[in-house]
Amino acid sequence: MKLIGAGIFIGVVGTIVMDIGNILFSRVGLITRIDMKLLGRMAGGWLRGRFVYGHPDEMMPVAREMFLGVVTHYGIGIGLACIFVLGWSLLTPSPLSVMWTLVYGIGTTVASHFLVYPSMGLGVFGLNAPDGFRNMYSSLANHLFFGIGMALAVRLLN
Repeated sequence: MKLIGAGIFIGVVGTIVMDIGNILFSRVGLITRIDMKLLGRMAGGWLRGRFVYGHPDEMMPVAREMFLGVVTHYGIGIGLACIFVLGWSLLTPSPLSVMWTLVYGIGTTVASHFLVYPSMGLGVFGLNAPDGFRNMYSSLANHLFFGIGMALAVRLLN
């Protein structure tokens, strides 16, 4: 139970830092803003059993999609952090490593490039999005922020 609690804390802190970084860097035009409504539509599709779209316009609007998007966003962050915490505890008896937490957080970019973007109809790496290549490096930046937040949370727990 302690590991799950740690995973939840690490995931929430990581996702908050991701959101702060995304807001700051998207305001100055360096990266693309995370679209919570689009994420909510994707999650709504998942709940109806549809996991892949050819184009984002195919996603049907859902009630309270902004709320659903935020819940999905934080749920994914918590889930990814719990996987890390539980995996780490199975592989080593040592305390969580701040450096490996950061590396893992950056590595979660793979999930957006190969799962989330294609599921939304944006293609692998999000290259079919209107911003194209920009989505790919925006995702990398966002997951760097996620990794920094996770590493900060691990530092606070150690």
